Amino acid sequence: MLLTENRTIAHLDLDTFFVSVERLRNSQLQGKPIIIGGSSDRGVVASCSYETRFYGVHAGMPMKMARQLCSEALVMRGDMEAYSKYSRDVTEVIAAHAPVYEKASIDEHYLDVSGMDKFFGTWQWTKELRQNIIKETGLPVSFGLSVNKTVSKIATGQAKPNGEIQVCQAEVKPFLAPLSIRKIPGVGQKNYQLLRNMGIPTIEVLTMIPVEMMQKVLGKEGVHIWEKANGIDSAPVIPYAEQKSISTEQTFHADTTDLVKLNNLLVSMTEGLAFELRKQGKLTGCITVKIRYANFDTHTQQLSIPYNAADHILIRKAKELFGKLYNRRMLIRMLGVRLSNLVQGFQQIDLFEDTAEMANLYQAMDKIRHRYGDDAVKRAVGLKSGLA
Repeated sequence: MLLTENRTIAHLDLDTFFVSVERLRNSQLQGKPIIIGGSSDRGVVASCSYETRFYGVHAGMPMKMARQLCSEALVMRGDMEAYSKYSRDVTEVIAAHAPVYEKASIDEHYLDVSGMDKFFGTWQWTKELRQNIIKETGLPVSFGLSVNKTVSKIATGQAKPNGEIQVCQAEVKPFLAPLSIRKIPGVGQKNYQLLRNMGIPTIEVLTMIPVEMMQKVLGKEGVHIWEKANGIDSAPVIPYAEQKSISTEQTFHADTTDLVKLNNLLVSMTEGLAFELRKQGKLTGCITVKIRYANFDTHTQQLSIPYNAADHILIRKAKELFGKLYNRRMLIRMLGVRLSNLVQGFQQIDLFEDTAEMANLYQAMDKIRHRYGDDAVKRAVGLKSGLA
């Protein structure tokens, strides 16, 4: 378990991203407490401003509770289409400057700037990139610069709001030591409570625990947490590529023009891909439908969409694309669907649904699929395609 040497990794994170976009679009929102999410009491908080966090409001909290904690907050439903656009704008700025970058989620990026200090300082370079992002998009952004992804991400958290921190190799352990174990990426509420019950409040105390004990208590996950606490992380920056995708297609034994069965198959295929997205913890920003006619002519239609992983939304988009694509009324030989421009994301549904019922429904269906297989739960129309 050795540190990967000679690496310099930057982590950039857009501060309260959804709120910042809303303030960019309406300057009168500056300084006001804002909660973004479902507008009814049964909704959930998707994002909130620092002004509301002072009262204990946080993402994922029931909207009813958030309203009680901060009654003066302005509640907004949010606009995922706008957030997706600004996310892409930021990525374009980074892509124009960075040698290697990974889009880790809708509002954060990792950059491998190793070796760039031979030409100009990595600290100064990253500072200038941050200023370029602020200048070209108007959005506040913080960054941490250090020896690996874990330390850089923790450093970014300490730099917020709208700040920057560098943690050199010799400073890693002193920097991490006093911080709460809650700061370690991947330590969720369950593991946090378990470690706190073991008398482990800080990263420094965690580093004193034998790794064998951590493995006994939490298995492989415990080892990973221990490594991160000790500033050990060899995970590479995975170059981001728009073409990253998941797809499925089906060639029919007999060419067809049965639109009912074709649409039912389209539903089934899209539903399956959406579940795969959620299983991987990812979102898609682009959907493509492909058809091949009996004469082997192949045509595709694609659409950039707000980042999403909800099949009730993706199915609607797929049907729209198919409707635009199939205009020759010829026999179809093959049908396919592809989801691309994938990013990691916490949104398993449209975060701005008015109620939590949709979230509960997806969680219930996905739980059944995880236990009994991908085909355990499907929409009825998806079972009626009759095409093979």
